Amino acid sequence: MTPIHGIRPNLAQFTLHLLQVFLVGGLVGMTRTVLPELAESDFGLAATSFMALATFVVVFGVVKALLNLVAGGLSDRWGRRRVLIAGWVSALPIPFLILYGPSWGWIILATVFLGINQGLSWSMALNSKLDLTHARQRGLVNGFNEFAGYGGVAIAGMLSAMVVHTYGARIGLFYFATTLIVLALIIALVVVKETRPWALLHQGSTPIKPIGLRALFGYASWGNRSLFALNQAGLVEKFTDSIVWLFFPVYFMAHGMSLVVSGSLVAVYGVVWGAGQLVTGPLSDRISRKLMMVAGMWLCGAGVLAVGLSTTAWLWVIELSAIGVGMALLYPTLGASVADRAEPAQRAGILGVYRFWRDLGYAVGGLGLGLAAQWSGGLSLPFWLVAVSMFLSGLYLWIRLTPPPTHLS
Repeated sequence: MTPIHGIRPNLAQFTLHLLQVFLVGGLVGMTRTVLPELAESDFGLAATSFMALATFVVVFGVVKALLNLVAGGLSDRWGRRRVLIAGWVSALPIPFLILYGPSWGWIILATVFLGINQGLSWSMALNSKLDLTHARQRGLVNGFNEFAGYGGVAIAGMLSAMVVHTYGARIGLFYFATTLIVLALIIALVVVKETRPWALLHQGSTPIKPIGLRALFGYASWGNRSLFALNQAGLVEKFTDSIVWLFFPVYFMAHGMSLVVSGSLVAVYGVVWGAGQLVTGPLSDRISRKLMMVAGMWLCGAGVLAVGLSTTAWLWVIELSAIGVGMALLYPTLGASVADRAEPAQRAGILGVYRFWRDLGYAVGGLGLGLAAQWSGGLSLPFWLVAVSMFLSGLYLWIRLTPPPTHLS
């Protein structure tokens, strides 16, 4: 039977891959809210130990970036489904490392496995949805994908805070993480199908010369002006996510908020970001992706700076919502813009290079923000660093991005 492209004829598999991304997001969502608290309560790291707190974000970013880079090539050889399953198998040690780890180093090791899971499972769930659907649905697909993933991040952040409040940090995280991983692995093993035949059908009869990873990396990183502009924007926008992950919970709790309230505040950003992409993803198929991306970069920068200048919860809700809108404008649109400039046979690899640079932003941002906070002795400088970086990156994207090739539209 010949594969048919489109969301409607592939709705069951499309939905299953959305659920996969939701569960991947849920696994990282629990770490955003709870790990800063766990660092202090169980491992004696003070809230001012900024570099120690930054280590798990830096490690996560490096590991996920490297796995993103190779995931596309692996999926072309092994198939999307096998790589997806491998990602969930790699997550199995995480709850046990959190439960039994005697030192912060064990939590860092758990973060390594978290990065592997993110790099393999999230990438394959997205690639599979792009395989299944039409080229004209790329913005819509990316919007649904990021809605599911960051909806999972937001919901898991709130739920894990409640579970930890009831059972304690280690036991609560063990229960929460184990449930997510086992459920996702069962779904991947039992009902998810291989989608590479749909990807090959996209290519049709257009001849594409095979290209090795080194050559593809060079072309997608700096050989193509527009891809370079998109890669740098992807890297820098992770500075916003890094400061939300690293320092927003610490900042809110330093102003008297409880863990549950702090988690709920951070969840506002995730919920608006996730839900907003249901609008911005398909909207980017109809209006200028470039305008949406630049506006999103600048709105995020302004929102982060505003949070650092505020001290009341109701203002934080407004500002976190603004950051969420900014991320909704730029995040699915960046991925769709990269896909616009990739031949179908090379799309998984080129998207992998983009995600390498994008998620390396966690490492660059986490290290830079940690050093800035440690050097200044507070969080004011990191807030300014993110704001300025987002503005300059958006400006560069506006100047350098050119329209995609017409034969790929």
